[in-house]
Amino acid sequence: MRILVTGGAGYIGSHTVRQLLTGGHEVTVYDSLEHGHRQAVPAANLVVGDLRDIDHVDNLLVVNRIEAVVHFAALAYVGESVTSPAKYYTNNLLYSLQLLDRCRRNGVQKFVFSSTCATYGVPDTVPITEDEKQLPVNPYGNTKLAFERALADYAGAYPFGFCALRYFNAAGAAEDGTIGEDHTPETHLIPLVFQAAMGKIPHVAVFGTDYPTPDGTCVRDYVHVDDLARAHILALGKLAPGSKLAYNVGIGRGYSVREVIATAEEVTGRKVPVKFGPRRAGDPPALVANADKIRRELGWSAKYNDLKAILETAWRWHKSHPNGFGE
Repeated sequence: MRILVTGGAGYIGSHTVRQLLTGGHEVTVYDSLEHGHRQAVPAANLVVGDLRDIDHVDNLLVVNRIEAVVHFAALAYVGESVTSPAKYYTNNLLYSLQLLDRCRRNGVQKFVFSSTCATYGVPDTVPITEDEKQLPVNPYGNTKLAFERALADYAGAYPFGFCALRYFNAAGAAEDGTIGEDHTPETHLIPLVFQAAMGKIPHVAVFGTDYPTPDGTCVRDYVHVDDLARAHILALGKLAPGSKLAYNVGIGRGYSVREVIATAEEVTGRKVPVKFGPRRAGDPPALVANADKIRRELGWSAKYNDLKAILETAWRWHKSHPNGFGE
């Protein structure tokens, strides 16, 4: 297919682009490079631009005869969304709605959306199924859920199908260590743990040790970025006009913050300095996916189904690129 990937120079986007190209698809990457990295994707496939420039996007859809869109471009810092909701509603919702309507006008009938388990808020039941009520607890989750609902309305009214993939915690890096996770600022636990192990930061902060979990720290489901990328490709193959698909993407097993730190110490052979602090507002005790639906309907399963294997790929990237793509 001829595919437009927005935010394709970012962490999950770049791994997905690599797999799409390997699969023989014609890929146009559209990225502002505000959070993405030029080095993460082939130069021949990259168009630098911002989603707010909707006429630029429209021209790409027409000139490149785009058949499908994979939409990663979004702001994703939960804390920032609380203090700057206007920024998040403008970027994650308004610009996404503009993109969606240009897809409608230009006959793009397949759309895969980078959604999030944050649309569930604090779940009643763990592991979380797709039937869990969606009650986000921050503006970031609200913007993602609002766009999911817009997609469903479009699929009900126009010759259009979509799939929303609700990620749990993306982790890891490409097996060959050539692309991986590099955010500024970095807020994700695993890269912060490795930065602490390498002495690049003084310690990793652990927020809360009194949660109702086996060791008192938060539990999360970590899914390898290449497994996430495969889910997007399988979703593209499933879509047809009228499709309204939504899937959790996780391995179905949770690991605590303490377990992540201990496993990172095992993988690196280094001590990870830790500073314990109080709980962070809005952090659910446990977020773990029930991924039965995507396994059943798309045939997806995680190649990396334990934390150590995921961390080994991440460490390969961080060790060879201590300054990320700036190295």
